[in-house]
Amino acid sequence: MAKTVSVLAVLMICGGVFAEGTQPKVELVKDEGKIDVMIGGSLFTSYVYGDDLAKPVLVPVHTPSGIEVTRRHPLVDMRGGSDGHRHHVGIFFTVDGVNGNKFWNNAKPPPQIKHIETKTTMDGTGKGTLSTVAHWIDNKGKVLLKDDRKMVFLAGARDGEYAIDFSLALTAQDTTVTFEDTEEGVFAIRLADALREDGRGVIPRAGAPLPKESISGTGRYFSSNGDETAKHVWGKRARWVALQGVKGGKVVGVAILNHPASINYPTYWHARDYGLFSANPLGQGDFQRQSKHKKNPVIPLRLTLEPGKSAHFRFLVIIYEGVRTKEQIEERFKAFAR
Repeated sequence: MAKTVSVLAVLMICGGVFAEGTQPKVELVKDEGKIDVMIGGSLFTSYVYGDDLAKPVLVPVHTPSGIEVTRRHPLVDMRGGSDGHRHHVGIFFTVDGVNGNKFWNNAKPPPQIKHIETKTTMDGTGKGTLSTVAHWIDNKGKVLLKDDRKMVFLAGARDGEYAIDFSLALTAQDTTVTFEDTEEGVFAIRLADALREDGRGVIPRAGAPLPKESISGTGRYFSSNGDETAKHVWGKRARWVALQGVKGGKVVGVAILNHPASINYPTYWHARDYGLFSANPLGQGDFQRQSKHKKNPVIPLRLTLEPGKSAHFRFLVIIYEGVRTKEQIEERFKAFAR
């Protein structure tokens, strides 16, 4: 039976995650093919879209002091950096195997998640909101899904971090839509090369000397389960996963928190040492098939949406500077879940 959530869930407003405090102005500035998110007059990120792009992306993404945590290639030629997996750019939402169409593993359309409409741009103190509509269009030009997404950009109430509260509802249009259970999805960020996990990285500790910065990577994953490194995080369920490394002479980190209202919570994780960091609640059967626990049964999710039915996804992405402990991120998760 399909697991569905009402499209009304996408209207939830983030609350209680940030305390009151001195907060900068968050402004959304429309331009050709993009909407810039400015915090205190500086660029945090841009929502980028266009007819020639396979999907909308948030890129680049910066920490409060301006350190870029994402890879922009191939949208921008970053000489000397990694150039594989051309479909991995910035922060993105997509999945392979939708009625046989590979929406994940393509850098150019078709198929395409096409931006259709900007519904809301709302500036504010400490918070700005962007709501959009996109269509998931298959290889033959048919609209399979309506994509209602809401991005709340949060800033200023906690030192050294910005956050994005990301809610998305996928609604099947005039045909039944089935999602294959595949590792290739769903809500992802392609990290800057300096934050890749090269196997030698250690989670920076408060007061400890900084690891030597390297383009080959200084990052290290850790999860709500207590697992560390991509090898041990990959393919497991967890409430949240974070990665910390060194870039621009500072400890910087990215954490993705999965809200309990999301489909198939807690999500599985498609975290790779080369820089792909993805929460994937739809890959259940694929992850179970590849699990080391071979005696456990494989139970595919095989999400199926009949026309008019919706599935809801919600995540909080935290972009931060300085060391964060497992306990600190767990407290943030509890506040987000409330």
